[in-house]
Amino acid sequence: MDQPVASSSSHYISIFTNFPLISSLLAFTIAQFIKFFTSWYKERRWDLKRLVGSGGMPSSHSATVTALALAVGLQEGFGGSHFAIALVLTTIVMYDATGVRLHAGRQAEVLNQIVYELPAEHPLAESRPLRELLGHTPPQVIAGGMLGISTAVVGYLVILITK
Repeated sequence: MDQPVASSSSHYISIFTNFPLISSLLAFTIAQFIKFFTSWYKERRWDLKRLVGSGGMPSSHSATVTALALAVGLQEGFGGSHFAIALVLTTIVMYDATGVRLHAGRQAEVLNQIVYELPAEHPLAESRPLRELLGHTPPQVIAGGMLGISTAVVGYLVILITK
């Protein structure tokens, strides 16, 4: 059966009412702002890179994908393929954050220390340091997941109340 074709302007408007998209973007934004303030608390200096950078508490990647999966489940149902796709994506991202990315960051830390200790005449002595904040510890990933769940639940309750 043919679906009616919506006008192109309604496609643009629907993106602003897409609950899973809004929920995930909001969770990401909240996580990044929390990182900005937790880094200030820890280091006693403002670091604008924390607003967009990876690593740190809470995991914005985990918050984003968890909010997406839960919002999809709440909107579409938990038995469908859309939720299954979102849930698999969530587990991959969260696993990767505590696995490969965390260890790559730790390796970068060691390599930066080695390069720092090289004599000034060594060709690598002036090389740019590697980024160390790449991954997350399990508590950072759990905190991001809890933030994502909270964001999706609050968003869903707001939608229910305003209907």
